[in-house]
Amino acid sequence: MAATKIIDAPRNGHEMAPLNTRARGDGTHGVTIVLTAPQRNSVQSVDIPGGDPERAAWSGKMQFFLSIIGYSVGLGNIWRFPYLCQQNGGGAFLIPFMIMLILEGIPLFLIELGMGQRMRLGALGVWNTIHPWLGGIGISSCIVTLFVALYYNVIITWVFFYLFNSFRYPLPWSTCPTNGTGFALEECAKSSETTYFWYRTTLDAAPSMDEPGGLKWWIVLCLMLSWTIVFFIVMKGIQSSGKVVYFTSLFPYIVLTIFFIRGITLRGAGAGLMHMYTPKVEKLLEPTVWLDAATQVFYSFGLAFGSLIAFGSYNTPKNNCVRDVLLVSVCNAVTAIYASVVIFAILGFKATMNVDRCVASNTDILVRHAFLENKNATTLEYEHAMDKLNDTEKTLFQLSECTLSKELDNAAEGTGLAFIVFTQAIVELPGAPFWAVLFFTMLLSLGLGSQIGILEGMLCTLFDIDIIKRVKKQHVTGVVCLFCFTVGFIFCTGAGEYWLKMFDSFAGTIGLVVVALMEMIAVIFIYGHERFTEDIYQMTGYRPGLYWQLTWRYIGPVIMVCILASSIVFMVIRNPTYGAWNAELGMVEQKEYPRWVMGIALSMIMAGVLPMPIVFLMRSFQCLKVDLDIHQGSIRRNETTASTKEMIDNDDDNMSPDMPPQDSLAATRFTIGDFEEDDENDFSGPALGGHVKTQSDYSDDDEEDKPMTMRMMMMRPTTTSNVLNVPTSRKQQNYKKDAYDL
Repeated sequence: MAATKIIDAPRNGHEMAPLNTRARGDGTHGVTIVLTAPQRNSVQSVDIPGGDPERAAWSGKMQFFLSIIGYSVGLGNIWRFPYLCQQNGGGAFLIPFMIMLILEGIPLFLIELGMGQRMRLGALGVWNTIHPWLGGIGISSCIVTLFVALYYNVIITWVFFYLFNSFRYPLPWSTCPTNGTGFALEECAKSSETTYFWYRTTLDAAPSMDEPGGLKWWIVLCLMLSWTIVFFIVMKGIQSSGKVVYFTSLFPYIVLTIFFIRGITLRGAGAGLMHMYTPKVEKLLEPTVWLDAATQVFYSFGLAFGSLIAFGSYNTPKNNCVRDVLLVSVCNAVTAIYASVVIFAILGFKATMNVDRCVASNTDILVRHAFLENKNATTLEYEHAMDKLNDTEKTLFQLSECTLSKELDNAAEGTGLAFIVFTQAIVELPGAPFWAVLFFTMLLSLGLGSQIGILEGMLCTLFDIDIIKRVKKQHVTGVVCLFCFTVGFIFCTGAGEYWLKMFDSFAGTIGLVVVALMEMIAVIFIYGHERFTEDIYQMTGYRPGLYWQLTWRYIGPVIMVCILASSIVFMVIRNPTYGAWNAELGMVEQKEYPRWVMGIALSMIMAGVLPMPIVFLMRSFQCLKVDLDIHQGSIRRNETTASTKEMIDNDDDNMSPDMPPQDSLAATRFTIGDFEEDDENDFSGPALGGHVKTQSDYSDDDEEDKPMTMRMMMMRPTTTSNVLNVPTSRKQQNYKKDAYDL
């Protein structure tokens, strides 16, 4: 042991008593600073260095489960999945959907949730911990999440507007407004009541993106309300949002059940369900069907946003994340199927009512031209009269084709389904305002649940940065919400819906897929699938088997590459267009995006992708001189007590430059981060209290048998004089020191 002589120095009056009171005989006190390694402890009893020891935690298992359900089960389950089922083979679409769920969704879901729970960090800290070169993954994820949060809250804004109007009787979208002469406005007469209310009353839609018009004050007020509510929900993190999820997660299921009971009792509900779930097996031979299934699974889970990592980081290390992944995955899939049953039961009723009106209109025309005797003709007489007429005569007499299949084929997705098609179905129901309030309250709870998760993932990433961590979370959340509200003005113009579709098509597609692909590569091939498997075993007691290994290492990355490649190809082949409202024709017409808008779209894609290669290059070539304190993944200095801080600083300053590195290291205790390889019997690693390898732990046989990874090549000791391969210069690295009594 080496002893360090303490030079008598003026005392400042705040120092505590000396560490040891036994004199050596020369009037000085001996202080020994020893080299130690962390003890091996179980994961249940050890906090992971790098994770915040004061990190917020879920108040209970139910709060975590409802939060992740509220985030994963969103608007896409209501207005996207039913449309895909109808367009891609009906019930046959469930086959590729379930296959992609098993091969793509669940494996990547466990990677994000497991890594967050393992390291107890946000997205930025997790990827910096795995390797500093991968820090750009967290930055890209945060940027893409910001883009999605900007436009996702606009949907909640529109839902608020419809919810407020749902308390009026009769519903404002049930009839067309009239002009001074008592006739319906031409724009409404050429379209429909619900279409007019959406494009003219709600959006006051502009003719194109080049002519956006001014701000719509009613949308601005609703947007302000949306961001204000979101701020108060997430301003204290899971302490505040965790209480709201009990409503946002459970209420949609209550409303869906009420609509299900009402829907299956309506006339035409059976026809709607038969039309949707009748399998068209031949559709499975089309590659686009499988691509749609993979894309739906990817977005329905909310992968690559960083939110799942954040949710996992609030768990205790011994939480069974495998069970959580399986439960949430099953719940997500069942919810999508359940919601589609409810939607098409109601749409079947709407289609039946439209067919009845169409037949009544045709009957009037046939009676007027003496093809029928009276309006009370039977269905058989009506069909017989129609069969006598050829196509030319039907066109001449302006007779419409009234078939249930045609009505059901006119399906819509997204805002068209929620604000046009379904609102028309609600008008047909007795007590329409009650059903409208229920429906839009359900959409509001679904939207808020997902928005809470999106913002939580982004804020958790920001708080991985030490500079931001010093600011109160309420202040950071307020700045983020204010910034998003200000940028959101672009969605409050007459071209607001066009901008939202552009953001949805470009900002959150390619960037998210690239982030997800890099996440898989980082965890499985750089962090190591064996190490991650052992982490799961240490946390849950379950060791992932062949299914997990195949999907993580081969099948999952291949699917992600296919989604990425097809997205790029379709974007290039198909000239991107948007649907603009033509008031003169009373219909939507497709227009090409202006060049300057495509420039913005390309910039958003690049902003979501470029941080990964930029951080990689800057850190690999050591261009990034000033690095933010993101995570203690390296040797860090710990503050000492008042009685030892001055003594150690003086000792460091007066250390002889001729002292050999071995002597200086022998007087120092180090705590090493996650950069050392685990020994053969302990896979927990230093972050879980495992063994810290020294040079003596390496043998020639081990080096020959063990495949070299990027981490091993970088962190492998190169000299024998410094057994831990720790920088000896204080300029290179600060380190942790503890003083012990001799």
